[in-house]
Amino acid sequence: MANDSGTRQNDTNMIGKIALGAAVVIVLLASFLAVPENRELAIHPMDQFVVKPLFGGDEVSWYTPTNVTLWMAVTVLGVILLLVTGTRGRNVVPTRHQSIAELAYGFVHKMVEDVAGREALRFFPYIMTLFMFILTANMLGLLPMSFTLTSHIAVTAVLALAVFLTVTITGFVLNGTKFLELFWVKSAPLALRPILAVIEVISYFVRPVSHSIRLAGNLMAGHAVIKVFAGFAAALGAVSFVPILAITAIYALELLVAFIQAYVFTILTCVYLKDALHPSH
Repeated sequence: MANDSGTRQNDTNMIGKIALGAAVVIVLLASFLAVPENRELAIHPMDQFVVKPLFGGDEVSWYTPTNVTLWMAVTVLGVILLLVTGTRGRNVVPTRHQSIAELAYGFVHKMVEDVAGREALRFFPYIMTLFMFILTANMLGLLPMSFTLTSHIAVTAVLALAVFLTVTITGFVLNGTKFLELFWVKSAPLALRPILAVIEVISYFVRPVSHSIRLAGNLMAGHAVIKVFAGFAAALGAVSFVPILAITAIYALELLVAFIQAYVFTILTCVYLKDALHPSH
């Protein structure tokens, strides 16, 4: 009897899932079929990533103020307002503003100490600045009509290259030629060590590429998907509730991604810094 009851319950759950899936498909088909004939479904999700001059024109030179310049300045200003003005009072009972600044400080400080060790705390100001800049840029990019700095490989590549050069220079300054032991796997059999050394060298120089593409790719993909569903919502008119629900869900996910990608970029920086401080395998 118990088995029959469990089987009937499973069958009921399966039927419910099939019915729910069928209902979603029907609603989507009805939504797309309901597009008025005079509406054009023109969606250009990549237009939001175009670099444009602030004061008109089409030509962009190295000295031209652009939307990238504007939002980079806004990002820096946002970090200053959060960290500098938020902690200026140093109240015993912190305000909400001060609490956010202190939580961010403690979060990054613990990350650096746990991942790279106490010796790495001398680099804490740099890593804290890196984390707050990326996080603030990611969050500002979710505002309507804004521009996401970290969706551009030119921005993330500069950040990743700065980390790469900092780690490499630090490794050689602190350890000299001993830093090259990072590429020599002593625990491996002697015959395999040269092959592993080549692999380690290649992976080391690929770091800034993967470090930058991971951040830019994740931010660009999420914003492009939101723009696609926004185009559907604009075209569907009265039956646009399905794309709007999708936009709401994706937007919530993008809030999480904005934080996670700043965290991943920063914790990888700590891992690379640990290699510079302790290069031996």
